[in-house]
Amino acid sequence: MKKGIMIFGFIIQLFSGKAQKSEYDKYPVYTGSDLGVTYTKGKTTFKIWAPTANEVELDFYKKGVAGTIEDMSNAVSMEKEANGVWSYSAYFDIKGTFYVFRVNIDGRTSDDISDPYAKAIGINGKRAMVVNLKETNPPGWEKDRSPVFKNPTDAVIYELHVRDASIAANSGIKNKGKFLGLTENGTKNSDGLSTGLDHLKELGVTHIHLLPFYDYNSVDETKPDAKYNWGYDPLNYNVPEGSYSTNANDPLARIKEFKQLVQAFHKNGLRVVMDVVYNHTALTEKSNFNQLVPDYYYRQTKDGKFSNATACGNETASERPMMRKFILESMKYWVQEYHIDGFRIDLMGVHDIETMNLISKELHKIKPDILLYGEGWTAGASPLPDSLRALKANVSKLDRIAVFSDDIRDGIKGHVFTYDAKGFASGQPGTEESVKFGIVAACKHPQVDYKKVNYSKKPYAAEPYQTITYAECHDNHCLWDKLAISNKDATEAEREEMQKLALSIVLTSQGISFLHAGSEFLRSKKGVENSFESPDSINAIDWSLKTKNKNVFEYVKALIKMRKEHPAFRMTTAKQIASNIKFLEGLPAGVIAYTMNGSAVADKWKKIFVAFNGTGKDISITAQPGSYKCFVAGNMVSETIGGYEGYWRLDAYSCSIMYQE
Repeated sequence: MKKGIMIFGFIIQLFSGKAQKSEYDKYPVYTGSDLGVTYTKGKTTFKIWAPTANEVELDFYKKGVAGTIEDMSNAVSMEKEANGVWSYSAYFDIKGTFYVFRVNIDGRTSDDISDPYAKAIGINGKRAMVVNLKETNPPGWEKDRSPVFKNPTDAVIYELHVRDASIAANSGIKNKGKFLGLTENGTKNSDGLSTGLDHLKELGVTHIHLLPFYDYNSVDETKPDAKYNWGYDPLNYNVPEGSYSTNANDPLARIKEFKQLVQAFHKNGLRVVMDVVYNHTALTEKSNFNQLVPDYYYRQTKDGKFSNATACGNETASERPMMRKFILESMKYWVQEYHIDGFRIDLMGVHDIETMNLISKELHKIKPDILLYGEGWTAGASPLPDSLRALKANVSKLDRIAVFSDDIRDGIKGHVFTYDAKGFASGQPGTEESVKFGIVAACKHPQVDYKKVNYSKKPYAAEPYQTITYAECHDNHCLWDKLAISNKDATEAEREEMQKLALSIVLTSQGISFLHAGSEFLRSKKGVENSFESPDSINAIDWSLKTKNKNVFEYVKALIKMRKEHPAFRMTTAKQIASNIKFLEGLPAGVIAYTMNGSAVADKWKKIFVAFNGTGKDISITAQPGSYKCFVAGNMVSETIGGYEGYWRLDAYSCSIMYQE
């Protein structure tokens, strides 16, 4: 999301009770699954839902953009059918033809409208195109299979922007800023260390969460290097973004090249998560939805204006049947056509619980191991009551869907909107319970004092797979910059230990682990808080940092490997967590330590001891009884931990991990 529109943990409650009844409840509902274009060589059928239209015209073009003398339209009138649908069939092969709709409502004719259900699009998304999708499949696509994945808590998610990954001169990647850049093997930085796809594989993460890569509005695809954006401004939901294609003028290229990316990731053991933004559209009055069926797809305030819980000018009405239908069919399409393995739902708190649970039910039928998670908040008040929306507080009502834990995020590094605020990892006392709350994945645990947790005063997750554990994402300051701003007197060496401690907490906590790209080698955005439209000089991943901070990379890599090998760090039920994690009591302020019963979850480490020292001083604690081996000491993989007879030393700003076999 963009700067200033995220409100974490605090949702304004202005409405309660049932959803408001409106005139839109009387609109007919179409239950067919063929809106948009159904193509065959001998017959192509166009269908659009426009129940309030008096006339609908379908215009055909040879070109994907207007402005040429041969760009003459061939217009036909569509026929009105039942349930608000208008239809037209062409009985000849029109593959490759571009088309738009024009609707007349009460004597007013719309602009040219791109098909909301478009599967292929001309440059900058102005005109849809008839496509034979089989022609977009790369060789071997029918044999593409997702890597094996068992439990949601096995996931280690890595959030990445397509352009950021490869655009830097030192990426060693040929197709810079493109989908194809992430398909290249053998790429290296100037010091011979792996970059791009090989780096992701080397790091050991399981899921690559790609920031929005559907067709978005803010970047001119004719000048893809002229302007940068994260892509949270949707234009055409069912088509890949053209600026990430090697040829945005060719509607087939972006489709095939994204499929090649998915195929390459799958071959290298990586799953693909799609960041989707169904909560608002880039355009409001002039959006294709609103011009086809004015106001229907959006919520309104009591005075009839567009509601704006997204702080982006509008919020979609997921509870209305045809919007719900669109979201569900769109997500199913990405899974079936593009083999997507999961979805991150932007501002999921805008959407209603019923819609989200329907989506989960239907997607799990197609792909039982699909991963679903989202932001359990909004950026403002919504007319839809809180009790009906997919908010963090309601996650226990959601079916196999996780939410981000802002409790542990801000517990680790400090409040995201208070720039100089410190967190546990940077020496802030009083944050221990917020971190403990995150360690147990927001589940019920007898040793967490919920009165002292920063935002949530009670457990909200019924099971650990409902919680995304993280310290940073694309929003707000990246972790390295946040630590610099809030710890101006700390040395760079001290801040490095703080970052390693923060990532240690994320990768040892229960729930689903989530990392922001580059955090494993201290990525900076030069102090820019929200870089959604900053240039490449701010956003590009600087691959020389992997060389400079190779020790951090190797440490994070080792923690990921440990997590994947030891089920104690990724328990599957809240009951297991409550029974098998025991926090030590009577510790100094700024220290958290706990033991885990690995035997209970078939871990080869029978008993595990984890300790975090969030203070700037070395602290000694009484050694645990029994014979322990050391895996991590002082934020380093080590076979020994410092101390003296009967005591273990916890270095300043550090993680320690011990175990019994």
